[in-house]
Order: sequence, then C-alpha cells, then structure tokens
Amino acid sequence: MRDVFHEQLDSVFDDLSEIGKRVEDAVRLGTAALLRGDVELAEQVISADIEIDRARERVEEKAFALLSLQQPVAGDLRTIVAALRMVSELERMGDLSVHVAKVARLRAPNIAVPEEIRPVVARMADVAEDMVARVLAIITGRDVESAIALGRDDEEMDQLRRSSFTQLLSDDWAHGVEAAVDVALLGRYYERIADHAVSVANRVVFVVTGQNPRTVGA
Repeated sequence: MRDVFHEQLDSVFDDLSEIGKRVEDAVRLGTAALLRGDVELAEQVISADIEIDRARERVEEKAFALLSLQQPVAGDLRTIVAALRMVSELERMGDLSVHVAKVARLRAPNIAVPEEIRPVVARMADVAEDMVARVLAIITGRDVESAIALGRDDEEMDQLRRSSFTQLLSDDWAHGVEAAVDVALLGRYYERIADHAVSVANRVVFVVTGQNPRTVGA
C-alpha cells in the first residue's frame, strides 16, 4: 500500500516537471513576442496559459486526495505541502509570462522596448529563462546543491533591475512616460519570475533535507 502511495507522490513531482516545461516555453515565447513585436506569438502565450492553470488544478486535486486518503506524516506530509506551494509558484511564473506577452501585444506592431535599453531587458529575459530551466532540472532531480546555487545566483537579476531604473531615470531618457512604464513593468515581471524560481528551488531543498534552505550548505 505504501509503495502505491509513494508512486502517487512521485507522480505529483512528475506533474510539477511538466508544468515547469510549459512555464519555460511561456517565458521563452513571451520574450520572443516582446522583442519582435509579434502579436501571433503573444496570443499563443496568452492562450496556452489556460493549460498551466488546468495542470495546477490537477496537481492540487491529486495532492488533496493523498492528504485525505493516505493521511501522510513526517517527510511525506512535508512533500505534499511543498508540492502545493510549488505548483502555485509555477502557475504564477506562467501568469507573469502572460503579462510580458500582453505588453508585446499592446504595443505591436511596434516593439515596446526602446533600442538603447533592449540589451538590459533581453539579458533579464535570458536570466529568467535560465533560472526556469534550472529549477525544472532541480525539481526533476531533487538536486539540493543546484537549488542552493540558484538562490545565490539571483543577484544578477537584481543588478539588471537596478541598471534598468538608472536608464529610465536618466536625463537622457527620450521615450516618454509610456515606454518608461512598460520597461519598469517588464523588469518587475522578469524579476518576479526569478524570485519564484528561487522559491521553488528552496522548497525542493526543504523536501529533501527537511531544513530551511538558508541553513543548508551555510
């Protein structure tokens, strides 16, 4: 009976990995839509988000069934509760990708990001995509060392965010309030994607070790 339970528990993590793949696609395609001014690509990201929402609902139903029918304790309970939190974080990352796509759609056929700040925004997008890909591998492998490293590497995103604000507030900014608001929002979206990736990685550490990730490897 416990073997069946643990198979079901493992399947929850398989589902989380599948959602992670969808989120990775959403971040990548949302960024492509933004930097190309591609309405069709933006619409694709927006439409695909419903599948992430449905997948989250399936994970929640499975987790609640395990809680109610199996009455797990200790490590198993920790894993189920963490999975519920992780799926919520992953869904939010998908939502943030939709926000990026909606900025792209709103400004198309123009490109929302002015030329001189495009390298910073593009790098923020690259960092966000990389962190999503890494957290996907962390979920799949339950890799504590990689999870801890991801948390430490979040600093680059913070630096890029500060750099974008420096450009927006510069006297040389010549693109008006509308473009400034777009760039500020985009920076926030990518920063939050990175923050959620770190949060998911931290929950993997907790599942595997039972410890606060801030104390593991310190």
